[in-house]
Amino acid sequence: MSDGAGAPAAAGLSWVDGELPSNGLGDERLVGRLRLLLRQLSNAIGRPLPLACQDWAGTKAAYRFFSNERFGEDAVLSGHLAATAARCAATDGPILVVQYTTAFAYKWAKPGTFGAIGRAPTGRDRQGRLRLHTQCGVLMHASLVVTPEGLPLGLAAAKFWTRSQFKGANALKRHVNPTRVPIEEKESIRWLAGLEAAISLLGTPGRLVHVGDHESDIYEFFCAAHDLGTHFLVRTCVDRLALDGKTTVGAVMAGAASRGTHRVEVTAEDGTVSTAELELRFARVRVLPPTSKQKRYPALDLSILHAREPVEPVGRARIDWKLATDLAINSTEEAVEKLCWYACRWKIELFHKILGERQAPPGLAPTRLTAATLGPGHLSSARTGYRPDSHSPLLNGHTGYLRTR
Repeated sequence: MSDGAGAPAAAGLSWVDGELPSNGLGDERLVGRLRLLLRQLSNAIGRPLPLACQDWAGTKAAYRFFSNERFGEDAVLSGHLAATAARCAATDGPILVVQYTTAFAYKWAKPGTFGAIGRAPTGRDRQGRLRLHTQCGVLMHASLVVTPEGLPLGLAAAKFWTRSQFKGANALKRHVNPTRVPIEEKESIRWLAGLEAAISLLGTPGRLVHVGDHESDIYEFFCAAHDLGTHFLVRTCVDRLALDGKTTVGAVMAGAASRGTHRVEVTAEDGTVSTAELELRFARVRVLPPTSKQKRYPALDLSILHAREPVEPVGRARIDWKLATDLAINSTEEAVEKLCWYACRWKIELFHKILGERQAPPGLAPTRLTAATLGPGHLSSARTGYRPDSHSPLLNGHTGYLRTR
């Protein structure tokens, strides 16, 4: 078999052809080069690009591909997004769209060549105060499509960006009330963009359930889902106004009766596995928008689900989940179902962990390398639990943090 850019896929990697862009790169030779790169990168996860390409000629060809200005990361991912849509169309029942943001920090990068993504400590000074330096790199917000059983089907959207400078959110809050800033002027707009992109790609918004952690606890996100006729399930961090505006969701749930218990298997940071018993409380609550936005956004009737360990465990943090969804929760069985759906969120953290094993070589545009690395190759590999040529869940039931019973 030839090692050229037009080399056919190796036996057992025929799924690559189904994930490649049909004409998005504008040149069949570029598609052939991408096919070869996917095979090389998938067989050398965590290794530098020269080792993956095995020789200098192949490495130079890879650098030229990643530096090509004729296409962007959207074109690289177009074939994979189309394959995700096809897999969703062949699947019955609800579909979970898990959103999450991650950062790729490059230690060798300089602020002049890479954007800033945050600040990190490098040690302490003589007075014991932390020394902070600006981290450079790329941020990515991805939407991973997963079945309720935990089987990844592919990406529905991916957004890459950097910051010209980093301004800590805590510092900004001293001068600006963040609830008064329009969502269109915040980075948080990525959650709404991811929701719209997934609906545009997959269609049938009524069967989609958009899952997010506490960062997605955004009232504009709730309203956007409501207006688009789709659903959401998020972990909350804001105790919002409720009912007539004289109480809060937390106060309402504090008076809600326990509706049962649910046992989960928990893995601590040291690898110790134990069983936790969660007390379940759920209720339908009328939730109000922030005071400064009540003229723009309506009140919403949401199902609030609290799952908490009654007693503080030894050796790990207590499980205390506070979830909100527009879906109805009328029984303990439906509450447990929503817990299992939220547990699927760890699929995207596993995906980002695998993706983080690849570091961008110096001199390459970071978003282009990241897109090509994550795109058809890594996501559809057995390492993320899905192999299109076998259609078998390789990580069936795994949630990363806990396993529900």
